[in-house]
Amino acid sequence: MSDWKTICHQDDLIPDTGLCALFDDEQVAIFYCGGNQSLYALSNFDPIGDANVLSRGIVGSIGDEVVVASPLYKQHFNLKTGTCLESPEYTLKTYPIRINNGEIQLQFLA
Repeated sequence: MSDWKTICHQDDLIPDTGLCALFDDEQVAIFYCGGNQSLYALSNFDPIGDANVLSRGIVGSIGDEVVVASPLYKQHFNLKTGTCLESPEYTLKTYPIRINNGEIQLQFLA
């Protein structure tokens, strides 16, 4: 069984900018990419910089991959998979995310 939790409203999102939310006692970075109209949610914790900062990173693309660059050391994390492009041994947790009646929701996985 899975449940969805409302994190914020669609109007709270700014295209190509991150938002940090507390979800199940974890900081989650939420990104709305205006170019491809997609939502992404991954851990806000940068394991290389050892800080919760990814929601303040720069969104972009490298080839066909949509990424966020950490504001600390500029490593790029794939927004779909959470994998670090420069150091693949680092992978961030990703979260199912959706828009439901104008609300941004994350899914609890059982």
